[in-house]
Amino acid sequence: MILESCVFGKISMKNRIIRSATWEGMCDRNGKPTEKLIKLYEELAENNVGLIITGYSYVSKDGIQLPGMLGVDDDENIDDLKNMVERVHNKGGKIVVQIVHAGGQANRKSSGCQPIAPSAVEFPTFSEIPKEMTKDVIKRVVEAFGDAAKRVKLAGFDGVQLHGAHGYLINQFLSPVTNRRTDEYGGSLENRVRFLKEVLENVRSKVGNDYPVWIKLNCDDFIDGGFSIEEAVIVAKWLEEWGIDAIEVSGGSPASKDKSPARTKIDDVAKEAYHKELAKKIKDFVNVPVAVVGGIRSFEIANKLIEENISDAISLSRPLIREINLIKRWESGDTSRSKCISCNGCFMPGIKEDGIYCVVEKRLAEKEK
Repeated sequence: MILESCVFGKISMKNRIIRSATWEGMCDRNGKPTEKLIKLYEELAENNVGLIITGYSYVSKDGIQLPGMLGVDDDENIDDLKNMVERVHNKGGKIVVQIVHAGGQANRKSSGCQPIAPSAVEFPTFSEIPKEMTKDVIKRVVEAFGDAAKRVKLAGFDGVQLHGAHGYLINQFLSPVTNRRTDEYGGSLENRVRFLKEVLENVRSKVGNDYPVWIKLNCDDFIDGGFSIEEAVIVAKWLEEWGIDAIEVSGGSPASKDKSPARTKIDDVAKEAYHKELAKKIKDFVNVPVAVVGGIRSFEIANKLIEENISDAISLSRPLIREINLIKRWESGDTSRSKCISCNGCFMPGIKEDGIYCVVEKRLAEKEK
């Protein structure tokens, strides 16, 4: 099932496997992709990943969280982005850009300014208390999302994905924990979703109705008083009505403790696909295609998600950091479980060594020398 070709969210894919967006830390200080990043995407394409979603890419500099993020905030980056797309396409790959504003999770060290957010609240994942966004600032950021999506299309990418998960700005507006506003952007669910609706409308106005626009959506914050699955199914249905083409289901944030987006110790099949119940509830409520991310390690589990109509595609990343040839291995008939041990050690070199990699694999390679 997962190795069959499909059309997912208006994009033709050679299989139903998506490389989910992951910060790589491989761009220069202006947000331009380095040769190292382009080669990584080329290698993913060569190894038959159905579709690549880039690491989260900032729409404006006040939304930067970590160093080495991809930048889609400036027309000067378009030529470099075009080069990246062409090289991925030449390897037979498809590639979508995930666009984000980190909001209260932005970091002054990277962005150069005080973070902004729906409300000036203290929160575990905020590096400092952010400045509450005025309506003029909200309008500016909405425009920035649309302008970024336009650059993504001009550069030739196969689509764009809005990051509406993991405690970033869109999710901050959706969640009552981080959105304490008393105006039309806060309070009721209809008000809390207003920012996302305006972002999607602005994006559509600048890329047209035919260009693939996806979203990665938190379907549960896993935080007391946060955005819940009951609200998420309603928002998912609204998104369908407003023209979204596909939904990637995720959940949690670094504030969700043991239910963070990248959970550790996925050492048993029973612990895999930890967002499958959320995905099933969304899938039962919408007609647009749904993908699910979160701890998928086994070929059998991946297939079962499709067979049982829980999702239309599966998303993964850490297994591809450990084994970039995982899909080809499964295609060859070796469908044994991914070697990824879910230790999250791959993210640490991103800051210290200009790019993520599997530290376990590196240790094993060094032992063999």
